[in-house]
Amino acid sequence: MSARILVAEDDAKQSRLIRIYLEREGHAVQVAADGRAALERARSARPDLLVLDVMLPLVDGLDVCRILRTESDVPILLLTARTTEEDMLLGLDLGADDYLTKPYSPRELTARVRALLRRSRKAAGAAEPAVLRVGALELDTARFEVRVGGRPVAMTAKEFAVLETLAREPGRAFTRAQIVERVFGFDRDVQERTVDAHVMNLRRKLDEAAPGASRLLETVYGRGYRLDDAAGSAAS
Repeated sequence: MSARILVAEDDAKQSRLIRIYLEREGHAVQVAADGRAALERARSARPDLLVLDVMLPLVDGLDVCRILRTESDVPILLLTARTTEEDMLLGLDLGADDYLTKPYSPRELTARVRALLRRSRKAAGAAEPAVLRVGALELDTARFEVRVGGRPVAMTAKEFAVLETLAREPGRAFTRAQIVERVFGFDRDVQERTVDAHVMNLRRKLDEAAPGASRLLETVYGRGYRLDDAAGSAAS
């Protein structure tokens, strides 16, 4: 679910950290250091989402939010050090879709970004498919069923979640940390080697159902794992 994201943040250290985390998620990120630049880039680049600090020079974040909302439906995530209910409600009243109070976890920010992107794409009619197909592999997310080469494969909930994460973006190499975050949540203390154990079990189960099907689930050395639709075609 890669997207074009504009980050409007005048703190260079914070904007660099946000950019690193969002780019790890596969997003294309632009940065603006003041409100005027944020308005210009939002209008010219037409991002899929705006991460907007409230305390910006030249034009503050609330004014940026108010102006953009008259021109665009771009999802806006506000970053604010103001913690009173009135301040938070003001941002939402001006058209922001969500907010985070400082200090915040970068992993929480990326989770909020994913949620906003899912919400906006569903609203635009781009709902995620219920059945995912990658080569000979088929995941029915509504029925919680997995088949390979037409044969059913029994999965635990976490194994299914790992496979679904990879199947939603076939060909993309996910790091173990990204898989942990998507499957277990950003607030869970889970070791990355847990992912390796799930992958080992998935490969065994896929091969039991259709010999050679485990080739679908590739190790990307130095990165993590991905699903390759071409690699598992023989299993069908």
